Amino acid sequence: MLASVVRLTRDLDLAEDCTQDAFVRALRSWPDEIPSNPGGWLTTVARRLALDRMRRETNLRRKLPLLVEDPLGPDDEEQPTDPLRLVFTCCHPALARDSQVALTLRLICGLTTREVAAGLLISEPTAAARITRAKKKIAAASIPYRIPADEELPARLDAVLTVVHLVYTAGHVAAGAELTRTELTGRAVELARLLVRLMPDEPEPQALLGLLLMTEARGDARVSEDGELVLLADQDRSRWDIRMLAEGVSRATAALEHGQGRFALQAAVAGLHVTAPSWERTEWRQVVRMYDAMMVSWPTPIVALNRAAARSLVPGADLDAVLDELDALGNEPALKSYAYLPAARADILARLGRCREAADAYRQAITLTANEAERRFLTQRLTALLPS
Repeated sequence: MLASVVRLTRDLDLAEDCTQDAFVRALRSWPDEIPSNPGGWLTTVARRLALDRMRRETNLRRKLPLLVEDPLGPDDEEQPTDPLRLVFTCCHPALARDSQVALTLRLICGLTTREVAAGLLISEPTAAARITRAKKKIAAASIPYRIPADEELPARLDAVLTVVHLVYTAGHVAAGAELTRTELTGRAVELARLLVRLMPDEPEPQALLGLLLMTEARGDARVSEDGELVLLADQDRSRWDIRMLAEGVSRATAALEHGQGRFALQAAVAGLHVTAPSWERTEWRQVVRMYDAMMVSWPTPIVALNRAAARSLVPGADLDAVLDELDALGNEPALKSYAYLPAARADILARLGRCREAADAYRQAITLTANEAERRFLTQRLTALLPS
């Protein structure tokens, strides 16, 4: 909807306002009768509202940034590539990288500013400021609303890939009652497929699509019949989608043959998990090597955390040394509110027999967790540590 209205208005703020107003009108009229095509109804209403607003603006030419190359009339059909166009618009190199990602997460996947902040591991005011700066820059620079030419793609590709991955992550473990928001994970997979079609010779879009497909294929096994979280170690692998896994592994393998970008390496880790006969027989040393390579090209605190967690699962691992790594990561500002750090510490402390410290770490993780299914899982782990 938003992408369609932007094509008409050429103004991100106006398009957002009219899209939201269309939902308000739906809430008022749909209790009487739901239209046969709800999405079309909403888009039509939003575009009509936008036209009304534009007609009332006497200073239209001065106020509206040019987000399209050619003027489009209200009867133009929605294009299937509209969501990808909007991603590339928001990831324009004229915008700061952090602003590109924040704006796109807000507009493309409809996350609240609080959810954007959580995904980027920053404060809510910081996320809001980045989004506002990006919108103002788009207006001031008259950034065109279009898929860039071939020679412009490299400057935007990494940011676009990051956005699509974060959209999937936001849906994979969602804030709130449900573990997964399938509309977000599905949208991310769709955008990844569009990217592959747009850039078939680039390995990183292939790698990202492979990574998402291998993760998505395990979706049914992540939740038990009573709605509880099931970790990868305990999943019934017969419930994995074999066809989706095969495509994911194929795409990841093809990407790795042409380079070792960060998404290719992440896809390699996912491939090691899904091709292992069982959790216990996973090639943990090879997983650690993949994270070692990532630490060279993409040395982020989250990669370091994942590497430490993988190291703890190598047979004969020095768990005290791994715990020291995790404790050092506690000084990273980006991980101060990241629930998986204290959860990882709790697991290793429990394996070391330091149950009281493990319980304290689980309590910290529970406080930081925004998903109720994860919170219940961590609470069960905490309860198991407490004396009966």
